[in-house]
Amino acid sequence: MTDDTTTTVPGLEDWQHWALIMARANQMIMEAWADNLAKGKDMPGFGLPVSHATNDPMAWMTAGAEAWSKGLDAWSKVLGHYSAAGEARDRRFASPEWREDPIFDTVRQSYMAISEKLLGTVDDIDGLDDAARNRLRFATQGFVDAMSPANFVATNPEVMKRTVETKGENLLSGLKNMLDDISKGQVTQSPEGAFELGKDLATTPGKVIYETKLFQLIQYAPSTNKVLETPLLIFPPWINRFYILDLTPKKSFVRWCVEQGVTLFMVSWKSADESIRDIGMDDYVAAQEKAIDTVRDLLGVKAVHTIGYCVAGTTLAATLAYLAAENKADKVASVTFLTAQVDFEDPGDLKMFVGDDVMTMLKQLTSETGVLDGRVMAATFNLLRGRDLIWNYVVNNYLLGQEPAPFDLLHWNGDVTNLPGEWHRDYLDRLYRQNLMVKPGAISVKGVPIDLSKIETPAYIQAGREDHIAPAPSVWKLTKILSGPTRFVLAGSGHIAGVVNPPAANKYQYWTSDEPASTLPEFIAYATEHPGSWWPDWIEWLKELGGKTVKAEGARIPGEGKLKAIEDAPGRYVRTR
Repeated sequence: MTDDTTTTVPGLEDWQHWALIMARANQMIMEAWADNLAKGKDMPGFGLPVSHATNDPMAWMTAGAEAWSKGLDAWSKVLGHYSAAGEARDRRFASPEWREDPIFDTVRQSYMAISEKLLGTVDDIDGLDDAARNRLRFATQGFVDAMSPANFVATNPEVMKRTVETKGENLLSGLKNMLDDISKGQVTQSPEGAFELGKDLATTPGKVIYETKLFQLIQYAPSTNKVLETPLLIFPPWINRFYILDLTPKKSFVRWCVEQGVTLFMVSWKSADESIRDIGMDDYVAAQEKAIDTVRDLLGVKAVHTIGYCVAGTTLAATLAYLAAENKADKVASVTFLTAQVDFEDPGDLKMFVGDDVMTMLKQLTSETGVLDGRVMAATFNLLRGRDLIWNYVVNNYLLGQEPAPFDLLHWNGDVTNLPGEWHRDYLDRLYRQNLMVKPGAISVKGVPIDLSKIETPAYIQAGREDHIAPAPSVWKLTKILSGPTRFVLAGSGHIAGVVNPPAANKYQYWTSDEPASTLPEFIAYATEHPGSWWPDWIEWLKELGGKTVKAEGARIPGEGKLKAIEDAPGRYVRTR
């Protein structure tokens, strides 16, 4: 057999080059460390207490190499007892080198085999209640994802190839990327400067016509000669920026609604600072009622349609229950809940982050300013999908030394907002830990005990089939809690993609059923699958509640009514860090 492979002995220039690479890397680390010390800042991920490190993805990124070096021998022994996992569509191992090279193929198969065994062991442990088993499964999955051979230079053939090709420049670029991320305290998922609000995202024409210390109210310009008489008011999540519903023009739910002849208003929540550190449930309900009354008064209409997305749907349910208790329910013509929960008995993976230790840590983090840094929330949500939202970028950004591709949704995901610390803890305690929202009278709003079963407002309830933040079975419970007519729609995909799915994309699907169902599985058994977006189904439902139209003139034009334009959409609040 003839070996055509030529082995090149490193020369003096090669050794000098790699010495220079190491020197430059060391210099970059020291400069970053010195810069942070000069600013009085710690280096996140270095020397943190365990309680902090487990919530800081940066701390996880330094632990893997040693674990791999000690663990490969043990894994090779395990291979003799367990068969390799079946072939899966795993993007981490998409490169052909993972299968064509016998060494890396063995590494891949050993990892998949041990991963399968570890995760399977969780289900085999006796004596665990469901909550404890879920916590263990989550922790095990996090460990398995962190220990993937794709995450380390020496066990990733793509990284090794790139390192040889660039003579280590990829590692220097990756180190710079990592140091930059450590400095800003979050993983870069979309390159900075790739998108600009008002130019690339949140471009639907409109004006800010009203504002308080907590929110701005945006009115969008009509694009049709006639519009539905009853306007629509959207409450986006107060933990995120509103433009998730107004991404690029082709993906914008806001623009699509306007094109359907809807007079549309959007609440833009302010990222918390010390001026609103003490606000709570009463303040958010008061803000939602104020927005409703402002729109009603501006247009001279009896009622408005409303949408509450995620946590804003939860507080909107509280608002509707309060209005019902105060005999003011007729202010709202309909409510649409997008991936919203009110019963937190089985709320999904976020329940892993409401233990006593986490609550104590959150109190410590907000003790000085009263404000929870949005990066803490972002890290939590990233941990829920660590393989895609953390480790994918470790490989791409830090090992391969590349910038992530521009992606509007991930730009939004990284555009974090701060929260009033006490309100955040109160929300987690009373809802996630005690599940008080569904207990009649257990929660009071402005001194008024509320009961969600008193809500008779027609409701459209959308859930995501693969939603890990607001699981479909949890969202389904709204159909049994509310007393008014409901329409439940199960959308394909998850918490975000299942909502932001324009008809023109021809992606995913949704399920509907007119048959009565007592459980979600029963609904699914009766349901009819429809291709594409659920948006057309929703607008048809909305118009059936009242299809009367009026001319798009006067107060229907932003700034032409009694409320004058303060500034162009998307406004200041959405740009405030």
